Amino acid sequence: MSAEPRINDRIRVPEVRLVGPNGEQVGIVPIAKALELARESDLDLVEVAPTARPPVAKLMDYGKFKYESAMKAREARKNQAHTVIKEIKLRPKIDPHDYETKKGHVVRFLKAGDKVKVTIMFRGREQSRPELGYRLLQRLADDVEELGFVESRPKLDGRNMIMVIGPHKKKAARGQETAGTV
Repeated sequence: MSAEPRINDRIRVPEVRLVGPNGEQVGIVPIAKALELARESDLDLVEVAPTARPPVAKLMDYGKFKYESAMKAREARKNQAHTVIKEIKLRPKIDPHDYETKKGHVVRFLKAGDKVKVTIMFRGREQSRPELGYRLLQRLADDVEELGFVESRPKLDGRNMIMVIGPHKKKAARGQETAGTV
């Protein structure tokens, strides 16, 4: 069955509960009379509630209705929040300067409103010391605590340890704040 509502001659029931073009209740009428009323007022008979007993049909301009519903759907998609996950990769034996650089990237991503997936890659003997990676991830989480929170705790996944940090503020709220300060 299609998602499109049945209109005019496609409605195959003996009678319908008719709703007028301005939303007023006309009552239960035979389908032939409903189609005649639709032709007289130069509108379409659209089945709006096919599962009701009897089905509910409304007199409306179907083309205009389809256009308006398409515009509403487009507007809803435009206002939808897009979550972006950025990834940063580290090693357990990272140099202090390299750590600060990577931390700067995480800070930049969180300020932009994106989530950050922090991955620590273990190689060779490092795999026997996962606590080093855990401490490094905890240190990073503590360093960026004012910008974001830990969404998923550090967990070992094969040779990697993964943690996800999400921003505190929503992207939309941040955009409005910056617009007001200009």
